[in-house]
Amino acid sequence: MTGANHESFEDFRKSFSYGSRSNLDFKFLKSMSDDDAADVFERILAALSTAYDTGDVDPLVRVATESQIAGYAPKPGATPPHVYDDAPFSPTPKPANGSAIGLVTSSGHFVAGDDPEPFGIPDMSQAEATNRIDQFLAETPVLSSIPSHTSRDRLRVRHGGYNIASALVDPNVCFPIDRLREAASDGRIAGVTDTFFSFPGATAQGRLRRELPAWLDRFSEEQADAILLVPV
Repeated sequence: MTGANHESFEDFRKSFSYGSRSNLDFKFLKSMSDDDAADVFERILAALSTAYDTGDVDPLVRVATESQIAGYAPKPGATPPHVYDDAPFSPTPKPANGSAIGLVTSSGHFVAGDDPEPFGIPDMSQAEATNRIDQFLAETPVLSSIPSHTSRDRLRVRHGGYNIASALVDPNVCFPIDRLREAASDGRIAGVTDTFFSFPGATAQGRLRRELPAWLDRFSEEQADAILLVPV
């Protein structure tokens, strides 16, 4: 129903993507049809009702995750948004247990005291980053250098393109600093580079490509045998 005091279901589902109900975990609803979005809500509510009785929330999480996958999947017959005929990757020169591994993520992590201060704003909140997403998408990205020995309590994260709640609880979900150090300690890799890197991936792709040559020079300085790339 539409009217002065009502909104359509289309407006409702779109409001989760940088709208009045902004929730970056569910912004995929904007790209769904009304019928598909309604099915998502129906499945989530059904799983929630079952969780009341069983106390098991895993099916609820599974429904939400499956819905995200469906929401971001290309429509049948549609051309995928990015198609690469080849890949600029090279075979690793050594086995993993003989390789020093670097890390580059688009998660938006940085070290406390080394805030990249987007748009010259110190201590920008996550909420403001989300509100400024259009500016980030047109801006040159800033690469943050993060010493690989940095403790978790010194890590900070800001990114207007995804819900950082899980990254705040455990940075390893998108910046696997502890997992790489554990792999080195266990001998599964030879070691890690002195410095890891991160930037907010919601950024101008053309400007990102212009930054890459200088970034690659910086990565090369770390003398990594392989680099783990973690997109967000």
